[in-house]
Amino acid sequence: MTALAPGNDRAALTLHDPETPFLALDRAKVRRNITRLRERLEPFPVSLRPHAKTAKSPEVARMFWDGGTGPLAVSTLAEAEAFADDGFTDILYAVGIAPSKLDRVLELRRRGVDLIVLLDSAEQAEAVAAASRAAGIAIPALIEIDCDGHRGGILPDDPRALSIAAILDGGGAELRGVLAHAGESYFCYTEEELVAAAENERRAAVDAAERLRQAGHVAPVVSIGSTPTALTVRDLTGVTEVRAGNYVFFDLVMAGIGVCSVDDLALSVIATVIGHRPEHGWTLIDGGWTATSRDRGTAEQSVDQGYGLVADLSGSLYPDLIMGGASQEHGVLSVREGSGASLPDLPLGTRVRILPNHACAMGTQHDRYQVHDGQSPTIAAVWQRTRGW
Repeated sequence: MTALAPGNDRAALTLHDPETPFLALDRAKVRRNITRLRERLEPFPVSLRPHAKTAKSPEVARMFWDGGTGPLAVSTLAEAEAFADDGFTDILYAVGIAPSKLDRVLELRRRGVDLIVLLDSAEQAEAVAAASRAAGIAIPALIEIDCDGHRGGILPDDPRALSIAAILDGGGAELRGVLAHAGESYFCYTEEELVAAAENERRAAVDAAERLRQAGHVAPVVSIGSTPTALTVRDLTGVTEVRAGNYVFFDLVMAGIGVCSVDDLALSVIATVIGHRPEHGWTLIDGGWTATSRDRGTAEQSVDQGYGLVADLSGSLYPDLIMGGASQEHGVLSVREGSGASLPDLPLGTRVRILPNHACAMGTQHDRYQVHDGQSPTIAAVWQRTRGW
């Protein structure tokens, strides 16, 4: 539930007030990022299914739909349950289904939620079919297609897809279609590579769906998506829906592959300077990896951002200052190796922003957002995040 900034009977709180470290969310940038992808997909006859795993927040999810509800993808059943509590009824659980979780899937469907599961094996299909028969409720499933060797799924021409489809359709469940995720697009560094990844993702999913249809199965859903491919795709022929999640906040990995700028990043951790080690060129802050995560996703990119870039509270970056080291509750700020910049003078008690390598990983370290708009330091709301599985 949205909580208005505390202090209705006194001065409003600002980003100078909460105990650090805490998670700050720039709502104005979130709106801008949401609008960007919506406008990017408008020319195509597809629906958008935002992936809520990045934000894990009903308030952010409602921003996708101008305050209403619409289709979502989630990464945990805890997310699905939280969004169902907030009125969302079209939800894709976009992680391979474990048989032990089917009771919770069925309970959500009994509540009127069209919860769809994901699978890539006959064993999973058998479990879904058995649960459907026992409950008298047909659980819909998508077959995961491996388009680039990134994670799970079966190849588009794998004959096991037909066996999985037969088990679902003949066993009391429902084959809803196919899903592909171009996870390797996170390692594309030119526009040509991104466009090729997007087309490969589309072609793999469409080909798999066509093979199912030629065998007599109905496959109405062809779902593809990742933030890099959603923002660069040029052809969506045969696709029915696009999924993306990171785009709502963006991060330094996305900036590193060129699909956003650092100014688009909507999420940051605010921490306080707690010490100095001038002999080492260090400034110490009270935010370590428990606040920012251990994600080092930019380490393989041409510019390594350490544990994140450093900005002041208004969002202005300090030249070449990075969070170069992290222990559990300490962050170490230092000037990027090889830079001609000087370590800025940050007195004890100064608050700084740490911009994330990976927005999903930084977000999951926290249970709430302190929400502000643009450069305004006023806390407009406090939004809770869903945690757990």
